[in-house]
Amino acid sequence: MEIKVLGTGCGKCQATIVRLEKAAFAAGVSVDITQVSAPEDILRLGATVTPAVLIDGVLVHGGSIPTYEQVAGWLRTDTASFLDRPTRHLFFTGKGGVGKTSLSTATALAQMASDASDTDRATVREQLSGACTTEIASFDEFASLLSDAADDYDHIAFDTAPTGHTLRLLSLPQAWSGFLAGNDRGASCLGPHSGLKMQEVRFKAALDALSDPAQTTVILVSRADKSAIAEAARTSEELRTLGLNNQRLIINGVFHASDHGDVVAAAIAALEEQALNEMPTSLRSLPQDQIPLRSFDTVGLPALRALLTASTTPIANAEIVAEASAPLPGLDALVDELALAGHGLIMVMGKGGVGKTTVAAALALGLIQRGKTVHLSTTDPAAHLVGTLDGDVPGLQVDRIDPKVETRRYIDKIMASRSPGLNPQEQALLLEDLRSPCTEEVAVFHAFSKIVNEGRSAFVVLDTAPTGHSLLLMDATGAYHRQTLREFEGHGAGRVTTPLMRLQDGTYTRIILVTLPEVTPVSQAAALQDDLRRASVEPYAWVINKSILAAAPMIRCWQREWRANASR
Repeated sequence: MEIKVLGTGCGKCQATIVRLEKAAFAAGVSVDITQVSAPEDILRLGATVTPAVLIDGVLVHGGSIPTYEQVAGWLRTDTASFLDRPTRHLFFTGKGGVGKTSLSTATALAQMASDASDTDRATVREQLSGACTTEIASFDEFASLLSDAADDYDHIAFDTAPTGHTLRLLSLPQAWSGFLAGNDRGASCLGPHSGLKMQEVRFKAALDALSDPAQTTVILVSRADKSAIAEAARTSEELRTLGLNNQRLIINGVFHASDHGDVVAAAIAALEEQALNEMPTSLRSLPQDQIPLRSFDTVGLPALRALLTASTTPIANAEIVAEASAPLPGLDALVDELALAGHGLIMVMGKGGVGKTTVAAALALGLIQRGKTVHLSTTDPAAHLVGTLDGDVPGLQVDRIDPKVETRRYIDKIMASRSPGLNPQEQALLLEDLRSPCTEEVAVFHAFSKIVNEGRSAFVVLDTAPTGHSLLLMDATGAYHRQTLREFEGHGAGRVTTPLMRLQDGTYTRIILVTLPEVTPVSQAAALQDDLRRASVEPYAWVINKSILAAAPMIRCWQREWRANASR
């Protein structure tokens, strides 16, 4: 363990070093302690008060001699119990925003040998730094990692997409195996069946690996939040139907109020405690770990290494003060602007867990209050809209794009339009082709296109899936646009209006980007904005959700009321 004591060499600095040495000796922990005294180096390492302590690159203390209890905590090497004898495959799944990426990345780092070379670490860093970290880009690669083709790795940690799309991915090995078992003719969306038959062994190996508890563990990640826990429970049941029974539960970011006089902190802690007490029995029976809420962003190798240990707690730089800025307008002002158009499409987009569904529902209700007719829908398979609204509202139509329902409609439509000219054998071949797993993607796009067009006569508020899958839907929209223009080239293409044209029309479509005041959601929203602009789609507004800074006046009011009640 590498420890740096930052300070000018005063008595407090020397006392800190002595305390660290004694505690390390007592704990039997090997440490390398160095003192940093140059002022410019101290500032560069992030300390503004001394003595400060840096452990393995993470600032854990500053401003005083640490207590024996603090030092002992830093030197403990306890790790989360799910890392004890882990299976080879570790799937981290759960609602968007609960911390799957941080936990899976920290796990990958924790499982690397302490003597791993710089090249090994650079390789892991490169693999985890891409824009597609939260996506498994290819089903074929997914199947390959689950089969024996990945023998170079001791453990494989999958950071999966949010719940709905993860269930889709985990069902694909079973779906393709079943599809190929009963079909050996014609072609599918992935190519001729004869070629796919060659992959059947790999698909079966992937299915066997998923359902083998000695090889695969599914780690359900949740927050201490009612909706996130409910989704984890639903996911657990659905995964059991797929044969994935080796499951664990991680409650991430558990908040403990240190000052019970802080009304906001106390309220947050009480809500979390209530959610945990009401946890479904199916989740209570699972092995469980709780990861405390950290005071640092889980970005960078030192922070990720600290995430899963009970010892190291990086501290925020207390000297940093946010620059004063004019207060931003609230959602009411945004709804007033949106209502002026009279109709159109409002797409709410952003990272998982930032509150897109809540914001979409609030915008829809705001438009209803202003006398507008609204269709509120979602492209997210997790479909939280109904639970968020929890009731009927006159003038508001609420539904969702259900992949299974839309696939059935699409197949029925194609069979009805093409079957009359086919003989029974050709009809059977067409139906076999339509039953391939990829038909679902086409069906969902057709349903999306239909909803986009409804904005011509009313307001449509669309709660989209988390960023990665919304971009995939946008890619499909772009591909359809290019294909349509090619087909109509020279035949009145100027009169064709595709869904992409609707999205590019700023008078028709308003893109609302939702984020949290945190590094990762903001950076993802900025990246999403860049991607949309490359497709000539200009976002209309950003919504910063759950801002404590914005709530400051209300917090002060609550505090005054609480103190008054306490004094009475």
